[in-house]
Amino acid sequence: MARDRTQGDDYIAPLKRLLLGVLVFVLLAIFLVWRIDSPRVERFRAQVVDSVMPSFDWAMTPVTATVSLFRDMQSYQRLAEQNRELRRELQQMKAWKEAALQLEQENARLLDLNNVRLDPRLTFITGVVLADSGSPFRQSVLLNIGSRDGLVDGWAAMDGIGLVGRVSGTGANTSRVILLTDSSSRIPVIVQPSGQRGLMVGDNSPAPHIDFLENREQVRPGDRVISSGDGDVFPPGLLVGQVASDPGGRLRVRLAADYERLEYLRVLRHHGRERIETPGALIGPEQPPAAETPIPSESDADNG
Repeated sequence: MARDRTQGDDYIAPLKRLLLGVLVFVLLAIFLVWRIDSPRVERFRAQVVDSVMPSFDWAMTPVTATVSLFRDMQSYQRLAEQNRELRRELQQMKAWKEAALQLEQENARLLDLNNVRLDPRLTFITGVVLADSGSPFRQSVLLNIGSRDGLVDGWAAMDGIGLVGRVSGTGANTSRVILLTDSSSRIPVIVQPSGQRGLMVGDNSPAPHIDFLENREQVRPGDRVISSGDGDVFPPGLLVGQVASDPGGRLRVRLAADYERLEYLRVLRHHGRERIETPGALIGPEQPPAAETPIPSESDADNG
């Protein structure tokens, strides 16, 4: 036998209407009680509040937790924004630090150039390295100074510490410097303290070798190497480097110049040694030959 579902619906609808009417009546009664201005009603309201409110703490706990969570979320968003801002500032600080380090290194190299002790008779001009054309077959750099600045082929170029090379080719605004490591470089040098003279020959390696030493036994690794001035190639006394020995026992020169950071070069104005044009100031003038006096003969003596 099928069940009649309409019988339950007949009781639900009146029950809903009854509950709705009771709820409206209760709300209306609460409204009227709260609106009546009477001492008795006021005391009644106070007793109701005192009785009901403490028991509603459990109901306020989710609300309080929700408010706290919302506030924590706002605080977290502010912290995230501050962290992003701090990261940006840290990135800027790193960039500033790198720029400061580069300026510090550049300042140190310029100070080295100013502190180099040279012959007071030598003058110089400082140029900036524009390009490095180093290769396995040719090693040179390009400077931003040229013939308009008075540069001449063959002048020596130094960094803040030691000799770098010589000018080989000048334009109006630029010039090329052949480095000491180039295979075409030949520099007469003196090894101190032994005073041995030799020729430093470039071979496209970081440490050129020394040939034609007078007495190789007197040269030791660590000895100081300077330019000798022979052949009027370079001014004498310019620091070149120190003697070193390769695994094969061949003597080489560990260059004093920092070839990995060539940014500024000092070109020395060297016009060569003074040549003697009028040797009269050093050698007395030649005396004219004296007239020969005739020797008297015996016949002249008898006649006298």
